[in-house]
Amino acid sequence: MTEPAPDRSAHRHPRESDGPRVLIADDEELIRTGFRLILTSRGIEVVGEAADGVQAIAEAQRLRPDVLLMDIRMPNLNGLEAAKRVLRLLPDCRVLMLTTFDLDSYVYAALAAGASGFLLKDVTAAHLAASVRLVNTGDALLAPSITRRLVERYAATHQGERSSGPAAAGDPVARTPAVHRDLAALTPRELQVLALMGRGLSNTDLAEALTLSEATVKTHVARIFAKLALRDRAQAVVLAYETGLVTPGGSASG
Repeated sequence: MTEPAPDRSAHRHPRESDGPRVLIADDEELIRTGFRLILTSRGIEVVGEAADGVQAIAEAQRLRPDVLLMDIRMPNLNGLEAAKRVLRLLPDCRVLMLTTFDLDSYVYAALAAGASGFLLKDVTAAHLAASVRLVNTGDALLAPSITRRLVERYAATHQGERSSGPAAAGDPVARTPAVHRDLAALTPRELQVLALMGRGLSNTDLAEALTLSEATVKTHVARIFAKLALRDRAQAVVLAYETGLVTPGGSASG
């Protein structure tokens, strides 16, 4: 007997049994095919593919994936704009941006827009699969040092352009809206945790740095997300820089 299709209207929770459902959006067929083979060979279901930004939005609405691998530079509609629209339509979807360059200005804009991280297209097979599983749990892909360097560089650029006047029309970073949250809602300990998250520390790193249990750290992180209406660590990192709690190239305040 054929079972009815599952209701995915409220599907955002870690699914340990069968893993995330993934949609791959890239204008290069070879990239899509390679990523599909890598993921399926590691037990991760690829539910569909898209060759441009417009198709990515349509397929995301139709298939409701858990994770969307989205190329930043695509025809018809670039990946950044497509990701913004997908996240508005499907706030539970996790977006991993794909890029060829490790210092692509679109990447910071993507994190500010709600993406959960980014991957270089020359990522190893093991790292690709691990990254998809990581963001599906609600975490963000922020561990690599290259991500911290990118965020610091473009946070500094973004802050400088906001203070010096109108930005150039074609700059995606300059068009990224500033994040406004009332940090006064946080306790001193939560401010400290947020500042260290802004430096890229994982929960394990936080527990060691603050001499706390991981369970206590997870509680602090969850409260920060709830108070500041953050979806994941990617937004927390962006917020830490946008509010000046962490300064690019400097040390975390507090």
